[in-house]
Amino acid sequence: MPKYTWIIACSLTTVILLGLLGFATYDKSQELAQAKAEIAQVKKTLEEGQTDDQALNAKLAAAEAQIKQLRQERQKAVQSDHNLEAEMRSSLASKDVAISQLQGKLTVTILDRILFDSGEADLKPEGEEVLRKVALILSEHTNLTVHVIGHTDNVPIRPSARNRFPSNWELSTARATAAVRYLVQMGVDPHRLGAVGYGEFRPIADNSTPEGRARNRRIAITILSDAMAGADTVPFAVTNDMGLSSITLPTTNNPTASLTNSPSQTNQISPIRPISQIGQTNRDQTP
Repeated sequence: MPKYTWIIACSLTTVILLGLLGFATYDKSQELAQAKAEIAQVKKTLEEGQTDDQALNAKLAAAEAQIKQLRQERQKAVQSDHNLEAEMRSSLASKDVAISQLQGKLTVTILDRILFDSGEADLKPEGEEVLRKVALILSEHTNLTVHVIGHTDNVPIRPSARNRFPSNWELSTARATAAVRYLVQMGVDPHRLGAVGYGEFRPIADNSTPEGRARNRRIAITILSDAMAGADTVPFAVTNDMGLSSITLPTTNNPTASLTNSPSQTNQISPIRPISQIGQTNRDQTP
């Protein structure tokens, strides 16, 4: 074979080998670039995972702090309830006053013989003294809602008093309102007070005996925390001639009402907050 033929063949072989080598080098470069991109993506994912972990740890720490705060507030509330009950028992120890604590609701029950004369809604001096002690304690606990509830026995109103109290409902609500008015005069915030009368329809004893009727004639002062009382819609407030705040309640599917706190109209109905509908049988079962 001529010499130049060998030269051409060798040259072609060299070119082919160099081409193959260049192609292989390019392919490896592409694989290397892809590998580097994958590594970068994995690194980014890890960094994002670390950021997510930090965010989750921060949320967990915040939740644990909130739980701790709620526990502290609960313990504080429980201690406050115990202190309130102890204060009530210490100040109001009497055969005419009973104090009970049930499911976070403190109830002070006062028999009517210490508060009112028979068939009347004007507080007696002895009754004012008891309510003054209650007011002094309540004025130190400003996060409470107080419902004053009037109850009677089933003896009908005497004829001479029916122009003022047509039934035991009117008498019971007038008595509850008289107690509320006095608590306000003693410094209790009127926005935390409500009055309601259940008449003869929530007895705690047998009305067929004098002793049972005496137990049924009572005022129950029910004391609730704001959490138990529930949030109210705050309506437009108006101050009346007694200096007490009465209000116009918004129209709802669950209307409430109480007797007015005007001394000359104790048997009329007007709004006051917070309250239960007079005589409504499906309301709070507090005696």
